[in-house]
Amino acid sequence: MTRKTFILIAIASCAWIAASSAATIPAGTTLTVQTVSLVSSKDPVGRTFEAKIAQDVSVKGSVLLKAGTKVFGKIKSSRANPRKSEPLSLELTSISVNGRNVAVKTDSFQPGSSPRTGRQAQYGHTAGTLTVTPGTKMQFQLVQAVTF
Repeated sequence: MTRKTFILIAIASCAWIAASSAATIPAGTTLTVQTVSLVSSKDPVGRTFEAKIAQDVSVKGSVLLKAGTKVFGKIKSSRANPRKSEPLSLELTSISVNGRNVAVKTDSFQPGSSPRTGRQAQYGHTAGTLTVTPGTKMQFQLVQAVTF
């Protein structure tokens, strides 16, 4: 066997091993996270926040995401714009896996209490400023499978 052939076989073997070790978390999986940064209903739409996985995520008996894994999200809607005041709504956007951020798509989560009056409920408003403090647990559901 020539040196060139050996190198090609070694590269192909490494690529096959790397491809076979990919993990997939199916759509519909619930991710329980705990906030690291403060989030307010007066923060602008698009502002990012940091959280961490609150409990291990397992698929078929294998832990794919350990508790403490960093996740990032963004504010989907808020009361920051007085002309388009909406309840605070958050979604996850990425998970930090092996030093790289993997994009995720989740449903949105609305923290806090329900509106206090019928009129507020009708228009989707909440009274006052809602603050999500660090350490708050929230649950998001994956809309699409995630492979990393």
